[in-house]
Amino acid sequence: MSESHFDPVKIGIVSISDRASTGVYEDKGLPALQEWLTKALHNPISFEPRLIPDEKDRISATLIDLVDAGCSLVLTTGGTGPALRDVTPEATLAVADKEMPGFGEQMRQISLKFVPTAILSRQVAVIRGQSLIINLPGQPKSIAETLEGLKDADGQAVVHGIFAAVPYCVDLIGGPYMETKEEVCKAFRPKSALRPGR
Repeated sequence: MSESHFDPVKIGIVSISDRASTGVYEDKGLPALQEWLTKALHNPISFEPRLIPDEKDRISATLIDLVDAGCSLVLTTGGTGPALRDVTPEATLAVADKEMPGFGEQMRQISLKFVPTAILSRQVAVIRGQSLIINLPGQPKSIAETLEGLKDADGQAVVHGIFAAVPYCVDLIGGPYMETKEEVCKAFRPKSALRPGR
């Protein structure tokens, strides 16, 4: 099936870091998000990247702008720990129409397989209008693990990544039909929600 058969999708990617946004060090969050999404989706993607400091009002305003710009999905990285400057969850909840707590619960379950400090992470996911906004961890390796989940030696899912639920969630809020590459991440939809011929 050619790429032209897939719905185009606009995705906002936001890296939140005081130091990266002022050029103290290179941002690794945006490239990691873009690389994983490009690898995981059949859909043609237009990215809306933003690199901003850890400032609550600035984060909220950026999320609103990306939703208003037509992003069906907005992924953030950074600013979800307990440090004083970590305000991404508060800024995200401030713009929410609905909270989606299952995403945060599952992200922490995945991270706990690797580090006991996963309980310090405060990632949230929300819906604003027809957009799904998800806070991801800050490290590129953790971003991929969280989205993709864990597989055993035979390639069977040990822990499901959160992205398996993203396409159906986007369907339910009126967004484009997102289709994943199964070798990276198998999206789940009830049979009644599958497009004919898929």
